[in-house]
Amino acid sequence: MTDAFFLPDGDGFLPQVHATGPWSAEFLHGGPPCALVTRGFERKLPDDFQLTRVTFELLRPVGFEKLTLRTEVETEGANVRRGTAVLETADGKALIRATAMAFRKEPLMLDLGQETPPPLPASTPEPFEAPFFPTPVGYHTAMETRFARGGLGASSVAAWMRMKVPLLPDEKPSPFVRTACAADSGAGVSHPVDIKTFTFVNADLTLSLLRRPKGEWICLEAKTTVTKDGMGLADTRLWDEKGPFGRGAQGLIIRPRAAS
Repeated sequence: MTDAFFLPDGDGFLPQVHATGPWSAEFLHGGPPCALVTRGFERKLPDDFQLTRVTFELLRPVGFEKLTLRTEVETEGANVRRGTAVLETADGKALIRATAMAFRKEPLMLDLGQETPPPLPASTPEPFEAPFFPTPVGYHTAMETRFARGGLGASSVAAWMRMKVPLLPDEKPSPFVRTACAADSGAGVSHPVDIKTFTFVNADLTLSLLRRPKGEWICLEAKTTVTKDGMGLADTRLWDEKGPFGRGAQGLIIRPRAAS
């Protein structure tokens, strides 16, 4: 077993067991594939540009097969760049379609206030491991999660998360790769419906990013709202140990679980 979420394979990537998601042993959690797309966008940017918005449309479940990534920069302005990406199977079936925007950084002399983050990981309870994954090893064991406020089943929580394995072997994840890998869990840590009775799959994830986070921990201050029409919205404020650095939003499809 390779201690990474993906293994490079020629012009593509092979998912590893660490990426297994909560709904089926055959499909990946959304975080690692979104992190792979984020890495693709970052590799297209000059050093003086920073991602400011990434939207992922999760078109189909991502399975354990070879994946390829096509990333293109469509506009190259002096201050703004826009790009698109498609994560697909080897036979060209699109799984995730993404768009991104990046701004050129410009140092400014500004006196900025600072907000206090939720209680830091060192002061939180023991790590939490989700009990509802279908396999003993998966995303839930490859990520360390510590609740700073609330807990599983609460609609409003704050949870610190960090990657325990890299996205790719022998490659240090960038700050935004770590963000994307964790941020898809906003709905997972703040779900207000009974997971034994309902599924709540997100069809998208949008990250709005203010700056690169510092350190290995990402805090998801998440609140999920649901309706009786089978829809939900997870709104996640993103923190590092210095303060807030972005926001995530996920649209949820809530359905009764099939009788077993």
